[in-house]
Amino acid sequence: MTPRTSPQISRLDYCQYLLSSQINYTLTYFADHSPGFSHDAVNRLLSKDRMTPHLIWENVKGDVKQVTGGYLVFDDTVIDKRYAQQIELVRRQYSGNAHGVIRGIGVVTCVYVNPATDAFWIIDYRIYDPDGDGKSKLDHVHDMLTTAVYQKCLLFRGVLMDTWYAARPLMLYIEQLQKVYYCPLKDNRHVDDSDGVQSYQRVDTLTWSEAEQTHGKLVKIKDFPKGHRVKLFRLVLSTQRTDFVATNDLTQNDTQATHLIGGLRWKIEQFHRETKQLTGLEGCQCRLARIVRNHIACAILVWVRLKHLAALSTQTVYQLKQGLLSDYLRHQLKNPSIHMTLA
Repeated sequence: MTPRTSPQISRLDYCQYLLSSQINYTLTYFADHSPGFSHDAVNRLLSKDRMTPHLIWENVKGDVKQVTGGYLVFDDTVIDKRYAQQIELVRRQYSGNAHGVIRGIGVVTCVYVNPATDAFWIIDYRIYDPDGDGKSKLDHVHDMLTTAVYQKCLLFRGVLMDTWYAARPLMLYIEQLQKVYYCPLKDNRHVDDSDGVQSYQRVDTLTWSEAEQTHGKLVKIKDFPKGHRVKLFRLVLSTQRTDFVATNDLTQNDTQATHLIGGLRWKIEQFHRETKQLTGLEGCQCRLARIVRNHIACAILVWVRLKHLAALSTQTVYQLKQGLLSDYLRHQLKNPSIHMTLA
């Protein structure tokens, strides 16, 4: 008699699990609900497979509607692992969600935004692992930017990033690529708006005339090359928050327009929130770095699929995911698995 063989598990099976599951994203839970797929089989798949960021691009590039006025947005998110003690890639780092330093896995991401349609797509990401590759988060942004220009050959006008990435080498590199950038500066960043007449001062201590509040002012950021100027805008977002946004687009003279362009940065925050809430990005409990990396790739692929279907159906990714529960509820109300007999 021919021995019975179990079905071969694939990365597609695992992605389907992440897409379908609502509350639990562990390998054990997958095996418990997949006849023929053992925990060891799933573990072997994820420990031997090698999914890279390029896989994301191959699956999303057909959906990206490129325009010459597009923007690349860079930021990072931390996969919360504050209670994990033996998961590889976990390190102490600052988390914006937690508003402090926690144990987690850093993921640096790149989103392409089409301002004309308000649509956005994840096009690249990197795992922050300085002990493994010696690269900082700034290095990862530099690499992804280079890949976007010279390998992906993307059409885009400029780069949007947070204060963490508003570093001199990266800003000058963007200028070298003949692209513009818009990035907020930290309040304690030192600039000169007097053309060398006065010493450098903190950006939050500058004096602003009425015209400068509307049209911005030229400043030199400390440690930038001699004679290098950027346009600085003061954005009053609330009574408790004021942002100072620097751009090398010296033709920009409208504070409100600068505010609208900078607002496109929140698309990447939307991506981070949706992947964490809908794909199980933070749900992997495996210890091996390779499994963690593959899980992250699969979670992002699930978001790409949800985003694609949402665009086709004019629904949100949340409506698609929650629709699975709605289908289940309708089925149970019609044919309940457990009948209620008390009233």
